[in-house]
Amino acid sequence: MALFLSTYENKLDRKGRVSVPASFRAALPIPLFNGVVLFRSHKSQALEGCGMDRMETLSQSIDSLDLFSDAQDDLAATIFADAHQLNLDSDGRITVPQHLLDHANITERVLFVGAGPVFRIWEPEAFKIYQNEARAKVKDQNLTLKLSKPNGGAS
Repeated sequence: MALFLSTYENKLDRKGRVSVPASFRAALPIPLFNGVVLFRSHKSQALEGCGMDRMETLSQSIDSLDLFSDAQDDLAATIFADAHQLNLDSDGRITVPQHLLDHANITERVLFVGAGPVFRIWEPEAFKIYQNEARAKVKDQNLTLKLSKPNGGAS
């Protein structure tokens, strides 16, 4: 399973190309597809990014919902209809479609933010605001985690 960590800022060129951080490229399951999948976040003004393996997991999860239910239809329309398979070029760059850049208000600088099994692409100042708000929520709500054991049990 891919694990995306850290935060990287890169420049977007005039053609909408941006270099995917080397550590993110290394985390991708290349045998399935030499690139990334991007789609608009339904929770924030950012882009969701992952490998094809994660998309397959999302597909299986949506398939577990009631067939033809509104929830199944809405999630499929939100995720899959909006997803773009973006091949990596020989320099490790992707070309991000303009409507995705518009969704995230990205014009010149791109922030790749690791989020475990996925990554997000943000406009840098928007992420600063989001991260500060998230840290305040974690502190105010005294949020903690129970660590899972490798076999899936809680410790």
